Amino acid sequence: MKFKALLLASSIIVSSASFAKTPSEKLHQLFDDVSSYQLSLNPIAAANSGDEEALGKIADYSASAYQEQLKKLNDFKTLLEEIPKTDLSKTDLVSYQMMLRNLNIQISDITYKTYEMPLTAEYGFHAQAAGIANSLRYKNEADYVNYLNLLKKTPDFFAQNIANMKAGMARDFTVPQAVLDGYSDGISAYIQEDPTKSVWFKPFNNMPESIDKDAAEKLKTEATEVIKNSVIAEFENYKKFFEKEYFPNAKKTIAAIDYPNGEAFYQEQIKRYTTLDLTPKEIHAIGWGEVKRIRSEMEQVIEDTGFEGSFAEFLNFLRTDPQFYAKTPEELLKEAAYISKKMDHKLPQFFGKLPRQPYGVVPVAPEIAPKYTTGRYSGAPLESTRAGEYWVNTYALDKRPLYNLEALSLHEAVPGHHLQIALSKELTDLPKFRQNTYISAFGEGWGLYSERLGLEAGFYTDPYSNFGRLTYEMWRAMRLVVDTGMHAMGMTRDEAIKLMEENTALSKHNVRTEIDRYISWPGQALSYKLGEIKIRELRAKAEKELGESFDIRKFHDAVLGQGSVPLSVLEAQINDFIELEKKMIK
Repeated sequence: MKFKALLLASSIIVSSASFAKTPSEKLHQLFDDVSSYQLSLNPIAAANSGDEEALGKIADYSASAYQEQLKKLNDFKTLLEEIPKTDLSKTDLVSYQMMLRNLNIQISDITYKTYEMPLTAEYGFHAQAAGIANSLRYKNEADYVNYLNLLKKTPDFFAQNIANMKAGMARDFTVPQAVLDGYSDGISAYIQEDPTKSVWFKPFNNMPESIDKDAAEKLKTEATEVIKNSVIAEFENYKKFFEKEYFPNAKKTIAAIDYPNGEAFYQEQIKRYTTLDLTPKEIHAIGWGEVKRIRSEMEQVIEDTGFEGSFAEFLNFLRTDPQFYAKTPEELLKEAAYISKKMDHKLPQFFGKLPRQPYGVVPVAPEIAPKYTTGRYSGAPLESTRAGEYWVNTYALDKRPLYNLEALSLHEAVPGHHLQIALSKELTDLPKFRQNTYISAFGEGWGLYSERLGLEAGFYTDPYSNFGRLTYEMWRAMRLVVDTGMHAMGMTRDEAIKLMEENTALSKHNVRTEIDRYISWPGQALSYKLGEIKIRELRAKAEKELGESFDIRKFHDAVLGQGSVPLSVLEAQINDFIELEKKMIK
């Protein structure tokens, strides 16, 4: 079915699922219909998938488009709930629950009008516009014409997002002003006086030789004009809007509960990111319990180093001694690459199944580095010509301590995000949407679990690196305290910063970047520690019940075997694994 037909037909909701015979057939047809509809909302992705009618088109970010999406999503939800669950297999039932969860999240986002805040402390829709050059293929002249047509639509893209931001301003639904200092610098980074020096001109620097030289020169001339007048001009206008209108009128408090219907909104974010039914107070208490435990372990490591001085003095030593910092970006990248490759060598000891997709270690793009986090994983489609990427922030090297690098690398690359995400994409027996689903409590919980797994793999032999691991675990525990504290319990930004500085060895620059991230992204930071606690709890259960028959490789394969799932589903999954292993023992 053509994407255009999907968009035009309100009859899409009377989908071919209605004509399927069994509940399972209806379910999987509905999965396909939802995926096709959602792909149609992203014309660039649709075009990359082969839909020629989507070429040269961009997504519609208008408020009316979101309301139309809301209607369609509710109709899909109704169709899903009409499918009898009693006749579904266990795998289909999990897929049913996950699709329902996905639809509910999207419905909630539009209901709360989160599209009126298309930016966070470290990212924004303008960076999305800057990334378009890397989202396309460039094999022939038609591809370049398509790219130019997309660039010409930049004014529409900015106009819709700015209109949404103005609507958010009118109801005090903005990013808090406290975290927006310096944000316009990230906009300025893309404003080049010479268009040929901009990120948008890069595809024209290495055009295929198959394109006629005269045609290539004509395309370059047009590109220079379009980038200057349709792209950079919009960035300049956006910067003026941000500095003169948005920033002065941004929300003056930091708490999520201060937004319209804020308490319900924050509770919804907690449920979304943790998949758990916990209140802010319950999470806050869990956080303090973890902080006390980890602090005790950190004190022991300090004693083991022979350092004479207080905890605060030890943190200052770590933050200021040059021995703990790379002198060049290349040194930092090489160290990250070495750690990652060292773990590659250890993987067969802990996993029965490994992904075929490789990954690389690359620096964070300089345009976003100043406000960006220390490191992050960026995946790639299996059919992509690029590998997965472990991004390392090489900006401000004196704020990127080497003693944290083992924990960071194990989290972002292997056995953390790359391993988990790449394996998920290879689960071809699952519906496509599940292969690409990322549930934060599962993914980030696995990432933090992976950091600790490094102890078993022979990492952290240096006490400072082990302290770095503990400070990363403390960092995630502190998130439970400061996220709930700031968004629901009256904690100020300065109080949160002070708590983080006093309890972790993160640099002060990183502490402020992280706190600002939590303020502008309520609830997400809770997923790491709560997810890790659940995975460790399930491992302890499996070890206890299976005794000497416990196989760490089989356990990890069971955790990752169904892709990213809610924690309740993971628990059922591991319970099934334990029972199956018991039967095999007998």
